[in-house]
Amino acid sequence: MMFSRLMSGRVRSLDREFNCTVRLLDDTEYTCTVQSDAKGQWLFEQICHHLSLLEKDYFGIRYVDPDKQRHWLECTKPITKQIRSQPPFTMCLRVKFYPPDPAALKEEITRYLVFLQIKRDLYHGRLLCRSSDAAMLAAYILQAEIGDYDPGKHPEGYSSKFQFFPKHSERLERRIAEIHKTDLIGQTPETSELNFLRKARTLETYGVDPHPCKDVSGNAAFLAFTPFGFVVLQGNRRVHFLKWNEVTKMKFEGKTFWIYANQQEDQKIILTYFAPTPEACKHLWKCGVENQSFYQFEKSSQVRTVSSSNVFFKGSRFRYSGKVAKEVMEQSAKIRREPPEIHRAGMVPSRSCPSITHGPRQCSVPQTRRRAVHISIMEGLESLRDSGHSTPVRSTSHGGSFVSTHGNGAEGGNATAEFSEECYSPSDSVLPTPVFSNCSLDQSLGDNTNGSPSIQEAFTPDKAGEAFTPDKGRFAGTRGGAAHLGKQSTGSIEVERLCEVIGSLTRLFLVTLTLLFALLLFLIALTESELDVAFLRDIRRTPEFQQFHYEYFCPFRRWLACKLRWMGGHLIDK
Repeated sequence: MMFSRLMSGRVRSLDREFNCTVRLLDDTEYTCTVQSDAKGQWLFEQICHHLSLLEKDYFGIRYVDPDKQRHWLECTKPITKQIRSQPPFTMCLRVKFYPPDPAALKEEITRYLVFLQIKRDLYHGRLLCRSSDAAMLAAYILQAEIGDYDPGKHPEGYSSKFQFFPKHSERLERRIAEIHKTDLIGQTPETSELNFLRKARTLETYGVDPHPCKDVSGNAAFLAFTPFGFVVLQGNRRVHFLKWNEVTKMKFEGKTFWIYANQQEDQKIILTYFAPTPEACKHLWKCGVENQSFYQFEKSSQVRTVSSSNVFFKGSRFRYSGKVAKEVMEQSAKIRREPPEIHRAGMVPSRSCPSITHGPRQCSVPQTRRRAVHISIMEGLESLRDSGHSTPVRSTSHGGSFVSTHGNGAEGGNATAEFSEECYSPSDSVLPTPVFSNCSLDQSLGDNTNGSPSIQEAFTPDKAGEAFTPDKGRFAGTRGGAAHLGKQSTGSIEVERLCEVIGSLTRLFLVTLTLLFALLLFLIALTESELDVAFLRDIRRTPEFQQFHYEYFCPFRRWLACKLRWMGGHLIDK
């Protein structure tokens, strides 16, 4: 009876259903009922069917665990075994792999969704560019959302009603309006979005999904994986860039993340960084493995399972299970269908990318105030579920340009920050996402995901060092007195490899001893059993076995049986 109740209860638990809400890129929500044994692929297919999306391999579903760490939902595993929070589940659809050339996507629905993602990146400060490029991108958004300029509908200063960037100046607003009035007349929303994608693709920070870390000197850094390689951002600089064909290995242990690469002239380098938590470090490693597999390999059959460590029987093992970029493009070329209808939501108020109904722009604040007080540039936004990325990013810029100031300089109390015409660098921009106190930025989320987060700025743009050399893909100057942070000398590399070999051999020796001991126990159990096998009979007849049986095994068996009877009687008496 008890067994039947347990089985019926287990069957009921397996048949349980959960409500799941997925926030889409236009901030609409898709809600469905999910079986407890449903895998991530099932939910992803439901969303793609809802959106009429065929070029789906660029996208993924994100969720947040109870520790505020973000993850990509794995399609091959059950949803309930991945999400540790209690239902109903809340997730979001985001671009997981940015297309190397988004304008070359086959279908308009795919280009529109990527447009929404990059527009979100621009607003949250993940996509950095010159002021002239920023004005052009914002003008494309304006044209796509409200159409041609109409003096009767668009009064003076109409562009200030939009919030394209975290912060921008009135000069930039006027330039946006000028481009919209004169250069984009007659462009349809589709054409404007296509031109927006072409412009965004040329920027250095296109596709950046920043992960907060610290380098070996304790300086804050942000690591990111793009369609073209691995980048490291520090302050307002891109200090490292490694192409995917240069990266040879990525591994992690605890909070430490290593990336190995071979650059020009057979120069081997190792970059070392420290994540805020072991979970964040593992997430960083998995993102790196997936991005390298997606962009570097020609076929998915070439993808291999990778280990997070060189040591035997140690570390995590992971394999990217989807299609690679070349296969996705080949499959997209075979699509033959009528283009699905697109319901653009540019005029709908967005929680994470404010539209024209969200009021005027937010003016820049003095730099000294940014250091000392909490700023609320994301007021009215949902911090936890709206952002598509996992970590806050400080602004980077092209060519080492920085925010210009007027007054007594950047350190003066009356100095007002304004973006120069050479480089748009939203120095106050952060992502409305959870971070950790030891990760350069502090954010208080609480339990209210619908409120606006209070974000404290932890550091300001550093002084300019020498320029980054894009053609060489490495840091060409010094910053803060440290050059080539994270690189290790050849001697230290050899020492590290020797330590790994010694540790690997030690672990192999211990595992071998354990297996031999287990095999010995198994052999004893066979010989002491009643199995009538020829080789066991021969063993039992040997003098050595007879001595072992009567002098050691039988006394040990009587002692063990006595102890078990004593424990059983003691439990019964209680």
